[in-house]
Amino acid sequence: MDRQPVLEGERLYLRPLTEADWPALYAVASDRELWARHPSHDRWQEPVFRAFFDDALAGGGALAIIDKHAPSGVEGASGAVIGSSRFQAYDPADGGVVEIGWSFLARSFWGGGYNAEMKRLMLEHAFASVARVVFRVGAENVISRGAMANIGGRLTGETFIAERAGQAMLHVIYEITRESFATGPLAR
Repeated sequence: MDRQPVLEGERLYLRPLTEADWPALYAVASDRELWARHPSHDRWQEPVFRAFFDDALAGGGALAIIDKHAPSGVEGASGAVIGSSRFQAYDPADGGVVEIGWSFLARSFWGGGYNAEMKRLMLEHAFASVARVVFRVGAENVISRGAMANIGGRLTGETFIAERAGQAMLHVIYEITRESFATGPLAR
C-alpha cells in the first residue's frame, strides 16, 4: 500500500507531508483551542508539536491537507495547508489493515464536510489495498468520536492506554471495513 499518495477531491488536495510544511502546519496547530478537548491538549506548544511533526515525517504515511480554494501565501503555490493526517501501522496479513489517524484540521474547517471529504479520499485509497481501516480515538474526545459516527465508524470494543500530555489516557478503536464503507455515509 502506498502510504503517501496524492489524493484530490472537490475542495481538498492531500499530498505527502514535507519539512517545508512546518511553518504553515504549525500556524494551524498553534491554535490552543484546536486541542482543548483532545487527549494531547498541549500539542499547540511548539516543542510538543515539533515532536509530533518530526514523528510524522520519520514514520512515513503523513499527508498535508490543502484547501484547494484558499490562497497559500507562497509565491507560485495554490492552496493553503489546513491540517494533516496519516496512514499508520499497515499490515497486509488477513486481507490487510491500516490505521488512519493523527488527523487535525484548522477550526475554521470544522463542520463543513471537510473531515468527511478527507476521510473519504483516504478510505477510498486504503480500500484498494486493505479490507479494514482502524481509528484510535481518545475515549473522552467527544469531537473525534462524533466525527467517527458521522463517517460510519463502528466502535469495536477494543481499547488501549496511551500516554498523552503526561497522563495515561484511555483510547477506543473504531473500524470501517471495505463492505461497510460501500454502504455507509461516505459511499458515492
